[in-house]
Amino acid sequence: MSAIAQMVPDARGRYGRFGGRYVPETLVAPLEDLERAYAAARADSSFQAELDSLLHHFAGRPTPLQFAERLTAHLGGPRIYIKREDLLHTGAHKINNALGQGLLVTRMGKKRIIAETGAGQHGVATATVAAKLGLTCTVYMGTEDMERQRLNVFRMRLLGAEVVGVDSGSRTLKDAINEAMRDWVTNVESSHYLLGSVLGAHPYPQIVRDFQKVIGEEARKQIMRAEGRLPDRLIACVGGGSNAIGLFHAFLPDASVKMIGVEAGGRGTTLGEHAARLAASSGFTGAQPGVLQGTYTYVLQTSDGQIATTHSVSAGLDYPGVGPEHAWLADEGRAEYCAVSDSEAVEAARTLARLEGIIPALESAHALAELIRRASRMKKDELVILNLSGRGDKDMDIFSRYV
Repeated sequence: MSAIAQMVPDARGRYGRFGGRYVPETLVAPLEDLERAYAAARADSSFQAELDSLLHHFAGRPTPLQFAERLTAHLGGPRIYIKREDLLHTGAHKINNALGQGLLVTRMGKKRIIAETGAGQHGVATATVAAKLGLTCTVYMGTEDMERQRLNVFRMRLLGAEVVGVDSGSRTLKDAINEAMRDWVTNVESSHYLLGSVLGAHPYPQIVRDFQKVIGEEARKQIMRAEGRLPDRLIACVGGGSNAIGLFHAFLPDASVKMIGVEAGGRGTTLGEHAARLAASSGFTGAQPGVLQGTYTYVLQTSDGQIATTHSVSAGLDYPGVGPEHAWLADEGRAEYCAVSDSEAVEAARTLARLEGIIPALESAHALAELIRRASRMKKDELVILNLSGRGDKDMDIFSRYV
């Protein structure tokens, strides 16, 4: 079945050959319970009405689709629109999914949330939702990321969350997920693992995508009002891939709309120097299909199958796997994936700040850098939507060292 036709995973949680459920026996029943609870919530109009109300009154949706007039003129290429997820409460798209899963937790009668975070934005969103809904919250974060994102660590603790540093492995997102899953296995009766991206075992990739697809649904209506037609291209950064799939999903049936996911090219193309899983055509090495943290997808791994270390200036993109739906869209040729370097992302952030008065998160700056790279080859009447998944407040320390 083509990517245009298949809009949901199959009954086994598969997107083509990717996805599925690869977990210890102790998590099979909880995942089945979660699948049933989510199916019931989707069918309940009152659940969606409550979520819509929170997204509007608490999170700040709908977010604007802003015409980037000065950036468009500067690049001399396509007409550029920016989807402003950075204007949401907590500063990024992560609040969309955190609110959805938070409501699901209360519906299931659980009182504690476990989460992982890399850049800290998902952790902040989860801690925020826990405070709003009266839930206990524990967030796992690699100590390397805690150092890079000290502001977000303080924000989580101010909101009442327990932040647990993870000092194993590469001390980044992969290791935080491992610890969060261990906690969940131990406390599965009382706790819900609020996974932050389109990763993990089924039904998580579908749940997170469904709570993020509001991005693309809004953008589709907004571009039709602004320009009277669909965009030619969508561009978004891809770590796990939730902001990108959130933008892409509403446009999947539209073959004329090209989709570009931008990964972390880091500081080189050799294994250990980047976090590019789907950009092999650009010379990045190490990605092979495999199982990581509950799902079958493309994973950066050594020749003997060990999970490789990764590098990115952006903590949110510093992960060896990618969401299974992205892996499938890449295999189908429905979406294109590429990578940009640390230095290109930092320079792109400076460009946007000085031309549009917007300081993007380093994650989003990767997508912007790719747009800048392509602009001269694009026609002036082409329409592009860039997903600005988060704001750059959290990255000031890193920017100060680079700029």
